Amino acid sequence: MPGFSTLDWIAISWFVLAWAGYSAMTELSATGRRGLNARMHRYREQWMREMLARENRIMDGQIMASLQNGTAFFASTSLLAVGGSLALLRSTPDVSHIYAALPFGSQPEPGLLEVKIGGLLVIFIYAFFKFAWSYRLFNYAAILLGATPAAHEKQKRGTKAAMERLARMITLAGQHFNRGQRAFFFALGYLGWFVNGWVLILTTLAVLIVTVLRQFGPVSRWVIETGPG
Repeated sequence: MPGFSTLDWIAISWFVLAWAGYSAMTELSATGRRGLNARMHRYREQWMREMLARENRIMDGQIMASLQNGTAFFASTSLLAVGGSLALLRSTPDVSHIYAALPFGSQPEPGLLEVKIGGLLVIFIYAFFKFAWSYRLFNYAAILLGATPAAHEKQKRGTKAAMERLARMITLAGQHFNRGQRAFFFALGYLGWFVNGWVLILTTLAVLIVTVLRQFGPVSRWVIETGPG
């Protein structure tokens, strides 16, 4: 691709591999099953068991609403980020001149700058779709919560299946939320590419270390050791 140096190719390849590798580790590997995200599914199952014992489920509805509101906030934020990226893409010549005036900057080729901004735009669009789908899944989960039999009917046939179905739906919504949030984290690392390839490599490494520590670090181990199951 015109304007791409060998360092750029190495840096962007490292960025993609780091993101894909971390996603695979947390969602597909045995290591991921010991992580915080996987552990939270057991807490969701515990929540559903406690919910079945309650006649008054106002609190459960409020928890569901808070999950929906948080997801809606991130979906709205990702749309703002998409709008900002489109504005940058439209003003590439002006951005290029501003970029050249920065202490670390050298005026990049317009085509290369457009590719970098386009990549950022793709990341935020991906994040929006993940957050929007997560919000929709939380809506479905709220409906399933309302359809769960009352406490005095918990021995009713199909009640356990309804509980498990609701837990899986909330977990699926949480998975998509996590993917959208992960896109935000790696978008911060991607910003390093606007300086140069070396900075992209370093910022991607920093994001990777932070996300791994949050997923498998001391606090996560404490939750794993003291949680249900």
